[in-house]
Amino acid sequence: MRGGYGSATLALKRDPLNITQSGSEFPLILGRDVSGVVMECGLDVKYFRERDEVWAAIPPWKQGSLAEFVVLNANEISHKPKSMSHAEAASIPYVATTAWSALVNTGGLSKDNCANKRVLILGGSGGVGTFAIQLLKAWGAHVTVTCSHNAEQFVKGLGADHVVDYTAGPVEEPLSLLEKFDLVLDNIGGDTERWALGLLKPWTGAKYVTLVTPFLLNTDRLGIADGMMQTAATVATKIIKHLVKGVHYRWGFFAPSGPALDEISEMVDAGQIRAVVEETFSFSQVPQAFEKVEKGHARGKTVVEISQGGS
Repeated sequence: MRGGYGSATLALKRDPLNITQSGSEFPLILGRDVSGVVMECGLDVKYFRERDEVWAAIPPWKQGSLAEFVVLNANEISHKPKSMSHAEAASIPYVATTAWSALVNTGGLSKDNCANKRVLILGGSGGVGTFAIQLLKAWGAHVTVTCSHNAEQFVKGLGADHVVDYTAGPVEEPLSLLEKFDLVLDNIGGDTERWALGLLKPWTGAKYVTLVTPFLLNTDRLGIADGMMQTAATVATKIIKHLVKGVHYRWGFFAPSGPALDEISEMVDAGQIRAVVEETFSFSQVPQAFEKVEKGHARGKTVVEISQGGS
């Protein structure tokens, strides 16, 4: 987003009637996760009160969390887990709601149907991957993860049942020798679509869900109308192509959800999900925090502490 990714679509979402002048989205505040204290509530807000400790995933079309104050709707926030500090809690909401949207809303998984399901997570050591491993294991699924050799013990410590090292050679070769999967969650994109759908159990309702989609790239490059048409044509073609092979092709997207965070908060306090914070920075170190994130190869999340009371 700092480099302009998604600007065409997100600017339209922020100002759908084009009331303000072009370029008025600046200054744009970055940061998608927040954990802090409620300072003031709207008149119709019943579930929250001033001084409540809350956490939330801020939609990308709103001003972000790298600020002292954030304005959100009541249905986008949730009470923070009691067992976590603000710095720990700030590492979870955006990856949690993204993984929840992909696995539950799109993938059809739930705590009631996950037992004995086989799930493959492509790229398991980053933020979404580390959360997805813990969620799926809490629900009883068998989880296979791809990551680098250096991250193998890390993801196993989160509960991964089987780990495949993508640095040891073409990762599709050892994966093809395993039992087929009920769901593949793809955090990598690129060439993975060529072979990943062949790892699914055909004609069983198995789904491939990718979080790497060309939607915002298309609208940035072609404009809103042409970009959406190109996107619709692309996804429709892929859905039909794979449906005739007996598997379901889907795109996953972040969706803000206070109710999902309510359930996740209970799981955190029950000890089923823990924060995975790789490094914490002060507010004055935001540039260094972004430099670290841009290097990739994350082992969890990078957190910025705005003040003593929130992150």
